[in-house]
Amino acid sequence: MLLLSEVLIQSPEVDSFEELIEVIKVRRQSEMFFRIDVKPPFSDTPEDWEDRLEAAFT
Repeated sequence: MLLLSEVLIQSPEVDSFEELIEVIKVRRQSEMFFRIDVKPPFSDTPEDWEDRLEAAFT
């Protein structure tokens, strides 16, 4: 299971929500499930951030 908190910890080079989307797209290839357990701490995080992360994973 891919946890969003783990992605954020393991990817300190990510500086924006759009970069996070790209990391999720890469990491989805090796995971079957995705759990959103924290809100991304970026200033450009949109209001529909949960939907966009889920869409990037699927």
